[in-house]
Parts: sequence; C-alpha cells; structure tokens
Amino acid sequence: MLFDTHVHLNAEQFKDDLQEVIQRAQTAGVTQMVVVGFDRSTITKAIELCEAYEFIYASVGWHPVDAIDMTEEDLAWLRELSAHPKVVALGEMGLDYYWDKSPKDIQKDVFRKQIRLAKEVKLPIIIHNREATADIVEILKEERASEVGGIMHCYSGSVEIAKECVELNFYISLGGPVTFKNAKKPKEVAAAIPLDRLLIETDCPYLAPHPYRGKRNEPSYVKLVAEQIADLKGLTYEEVAEATMNNAKKLFDLN
Repeated sequence: MLFDTHVHLNAEQFKDDLQEVIQRAQTAGVTQMVVVGFDRSTITKAIELCEAYEFIYASVGWHPVDAIDMTEEDLAWLRELSAHPKVVALGEMGLDYYWDKSPKDIQKDVFRKQIRLAKEVKLPIIIHNREATADIVEILKEERASEVGGIMHCYSGSVEIAKECVELNFYISLGGPVTFKNAKKPKEVAAAIPLDRLLIETDCPYLAPHPYRGKRNEPSYVKLVAEQIADLKGLTYEEVAEATMNNAKKLFDLN
C-alpha cells in the first residue's frame, strides 16, 4: 500500500481522464493521496476531490509564484478551510526565486503568514522550494515551524540541508527525480536520510519518473519511486511502502 503525499489531480492535464487515472493508481496499490491546492481554482478543486473520494485528502495553501495575488481575504479563506475534516496540511507554500512574478519580500511575507496560520490551526506545512534554500531554512527557524513540522516537497538539495530540515521536524519527500540516471543528489539523500523521515510523492502531472520522464506523471508511478528508494537503501519494496505509509499517516494525523 502506497501513500502519494503530493498530487495535482486538480490540474488541467487530468480533466479528460481523471477517473481512469485514479483507477490506475488504486490498481498499482496507491491507497491514499493528498491533492495539493495552491490558488483559488486549484484549492476549490482539491476540496471537491477530497469530498468525492474517501481515500483522497487535501492540502490548501498559496504558491510563492502567486504570492503577489494573495489577499487578506484569501488568508481568511485558508483559515476557514483548515477546519475541513479532510484538509490535512497547509501548502504548498514557500519561496520560488526561479520565476520573477512575485518580489522576494512579498513571497517571504506570504510564507511567514501561512506558517503562523499553520501553527494557529495546528496543521503541518508543505514546502515548495526553488532556488531559495537558505532563505527557506532561515524563515522556518525564525518562525519556529518545527512546532508543526511538515514536508520538504520534491526535495532536490544536499544531504546536509536535508539533515538540517529533519532536525526542524520536517520529512524529506522524494519524487520522480530520484529515478533519473543522472540525479546524484536525490539518490544520496535517499540513501542517507533515515527511513522514518522519508515520504514519497509524484507531484503529478510533473516530474514523471524513469522510464516515463518527459511524459505526464500520474499517481500510479509513485511505485517506481518506492522501488528506487528500496534499491538505494538495500531494503525491500514492501519495507519502503510500509514505512512511508506510516510516516504519512503520522504526519497527517490519520491514525
């Protein structure tokens, strides 16, 4: 049984065959997943999906690329949605210095506001990081995000920073890139980070694992991520599946 902790089944790429995608996931052994919403439309769709399927949960937050668009009304809406019985986390949130739509100071302000909200409503957070590692770690420390913990989503950094994040009460989540032949860092992280701090995800429809690289990703492919981690750690696939399932249930308080 597998838990895909980060899917975007609320994306346009799934509008024509969503039911088939969900069926393939179940056939592959994916018994639970979290649909992540990051703006008005994707959050609304995430809530619809978690209400429609017993095994789907939602996370709601504001993406750093769109930080400039977030209003106080949006923040109040996130607070309201956090009480939904199937909303298990806030996010994805964080910093993205690759795209320049939202100025860095606005991204940081929106990030801090969401961390404070998470602490208020006692939900873990899902971190989006693109070319902003030092600032993200600094803000997590300053805002004492360790009180709620969360996920370093689709982690691509070094083993050293991963260990620092674990110290801050965060899980390291690995996706498709860990299966790429030339992806040195994710493989090192998979080998080095204790199994009780690892999670698996697809981030579908993005970052499909080998041999589907470059194609649309989907939740059924998370099995390939688990298999690769098992190989790198010298464990069985079943051991990785069970541990990452238990880690996700613990983090999202689903036991």
